[in-house]
Parts: sequence; structure tokens; C-alpha cells
Amino acid sequence: MPQTSSQHETAFLSLPQAATYLGLSPNTLYIWRHRRQGPPSFRMGRRVMYRITVLDEWVRAQELSDSWSNPSLDPILQKPRARTRRVA
Repeated sequence: MPQTSSQHETAFLSLPQAATYLGLSPNTLYIWRHRRQGPPSFRMGRRVMYRITVLDEWVRAQELSDSWSNPSLDPILQKPRARTRRVA
């Protein structure tokens, strides 16, 4: 049986929807977009849009780059590095 529009999941979110999806304020996403930070976005006509799969990938990348979520990045578990001498 074909899916109706109510059963079909949207692949894109507008900026306010993406902010809700990520648990952020729309203003935060707006600022990140203009600073070229945060999740990748694009324009669809006049609207700023976010692909849901890209938002999920971005969140996963944030988890992997954080030492609290990724024990391999924990500085306490790292071997001490040798100091380098400064040449004046």
C-alpha cells in the first residue's frame, strides 16, 4: 500500500524545526550559520533548510570529538608528550 503524506517522514527541516530537533534555540542555529559553524545547511528558495540525516551525522561527529563521550580523547589517558625547547 502506498504511503500517505501523513505517514511519509520529511527529509528536510526548516531552521526553527532543526533547532527544536537539536534542542537548541533558533537564534543559536542562526548565529552558527552566519559564523559558518554548526551543522551544514542550505537554501531551498528563501528558506534555510537542514537535512535530517546530516543533522544526525553532525551530532555523532560532535560526540566523537568530545573527550567526555569518547574515552580515546581523554587527556588523562594520553601519554605525556616530551616538551620542546624554545629557541629565543
